[in-house]
Amino acid sequence: MKGFSPAVLPGLLIAALLATAALWLADLPWVQHTLHWSALLIVILLGIAWKSLAPIPHALEPGIRMAQRPVLRWAVAGLGFRLGIQELWKIGGPALGVVVISTFLALLFGWWVSRRLGLAEKLGLLLGVGGAICGASAVVAADSVVQAERRDTALALGIITLLGTIGIVLYPLLYHWFGTSEFIYGVWDGASLHEMAQVVAAGFGVSDEAARVATVVKLARIALLAPVVFFLAWWLQRRHEKVGEAHVAPVPWFLLLFVIFAIVNSLGWIPAAWLDRIRRADLWLLCVGMAGVGLQTGLGDLRDAGLRPILAGALQWLFLSSVSLALARWLCR
Repeated sequence: MKGFSPAVLPGLLIAALLATAALWLADLPWVQHTLHWSALLIVILLGIAWKSLAPIPHALEPGIRMAQRPVLRWAVAGLGFRLGIQELWKIGGPALGVVVISTFLALLFGWWVSRRLGLAEKLGLLLGVGGAICGASAVVAADSVVQAERRDTALALGIITLLGTIGIVLYPLLYHWFGTSEFIYGVWDGASLHEMAQVVAAGFGVSDEAARVATVVKLARIALLAPVVFFLAWWLQRRHEKVGEAHVAPVPWFLLLFVIFAIVNSLGWIPAAWLDRIRRADLWLLCVGMAGVGLQTGLGDLRDAGLRPILAGALQWLFLSSVSLALARWLCR
């Protein structure tokens, strides 16, 4: 794995231990039948609790970052083993309109509301892209052309991560309140939550079916990142502002792997017993990645961000969530 060094081992070990503990807790009858908490929700809450109550030792940080990014992306690719290619097509068609319309409306709304609230322009641009498309990854990609101040980038990352983490708990509760189908919930989840990790966790918080649908929809949304970042670079250059070179792949590698794994699953080459083991191992990898997300998400970060940036991020999320739910109910009936 690119970037691997012995320095990552302590943090990866902690993330793996938290993942194992979360899977054990999620299998307890009381947690299954009373709390209805998935292992993904449990592990991210364990990580947030640690980060909020005690400092994370510096020796753990390289491994935690690796869990949050490369490990989590491999785990997302592995979700392809839960889908067949026919299901992929069936989900992607109706949901594509929801994703395209809601994402671009949310992008415009996010930039508008940031200006109305008087945020620094570059901070507003980063918040808008991160909230509309794919969270922290989108913020980093957009910053490659926006070249914001380091504090603005950190603020955008913190706000987007924390708001999306709230969604992991909130969305399954709203599912029971709204009374929608698992399919519509999955489309809404994938079209409106910030990070892939948060989308998957909120999906499994309802059912495997909801998680499968949400993953496909989110991957379609991530595919919009490259055109948005390239447009942003063009627009800023037209205004004669100093911009950087866009660092974003036209098609993310884990999206391609996801499709390949779905094709392999459709061909029936893997025996059922082995497929169950692969899916269980992938769930553990997802938990490892979620531990990395939680261990980098502290409640103190939200307090330090200030009211107006949080309000801008929250209003954009509310707008995106409302529009995507309305479109999902209309287009995916």
